[in-house]
Amino acid sequence: MSPTNGRRIFIAGANGATGRTLMKLPQAQDANLVPHYRPKSAQGKTLHPQAAVLDLTDAQALDAAMQGCTTVMQLIGTMRKRFSTGDTYETSDIDTTQYLMDAAKRCGVNHVVLLSSVGAGKPTGAYLKAKAKAEAIVTNSGLDYTIFRPSAFHGAGHRAPPGMRFLMGALGMHRFRPILIEELASSLLHVAQTGIAKGQILEGLSLWDVVAAS
Repeated sequence: MSPTNGRRIFIAGANGATGRTLMKLPQAQDANLVPHYRPKSAQGKTLHPQAAVLDLTDAQALDAAMQGCTTVMQLIGTMRKRFSTGDTYETSDIDTTQYLMDAAKRCGVNHVVLLSSVGAGKPTGAYLKAKAKAEAIVTNSGLDYTIFRPSAFHGAGHRAPPGMRFLMGALGMHRFRPILIEELASSLLHVAQTGIAKGQILEGLSLWDVVAAS
């Protein structure tokens, strides 16, 4: 879809697995994107011409980068194996979402697209509880939102158990069908560009309906 649709999308987490996949999509080449990178992750890379290189804690720089954006896509999250580098669920999933929502309200953003996880509706364990807190920040922000709750990813270094995608589909357990990371990235971009599914939490069949439409 062409940038003439008027949507300008700030992508937090452009250097993560989903963000990198999204930026490589054919449809991303014509989209009006502002991919965000932390200063460390941007070192030595050839960046998108509209890239925003900043720490989300820098409210002034974040506001400047977000000016003119209609949509914020929040793809930042972490895994326990990265705790040794200083990441935590609090800093990576929760705090970043709060910084983004605060800036979005200051800058006139009208749609937030959040990547969450299946199970966040009834969270058990630290990971899902962090996802649930991030969702609450978004849903309580007063902004239109769309929340994605995919199951396991497959691709870009993520591997779902062999046969699980077919088995979950055959059993009608669509919430737990692994999703190809290209499908997820394409669906996220489609929702951000079109504004469909506002006010919705996409999980199970509702998520797969969006995948089919994107």
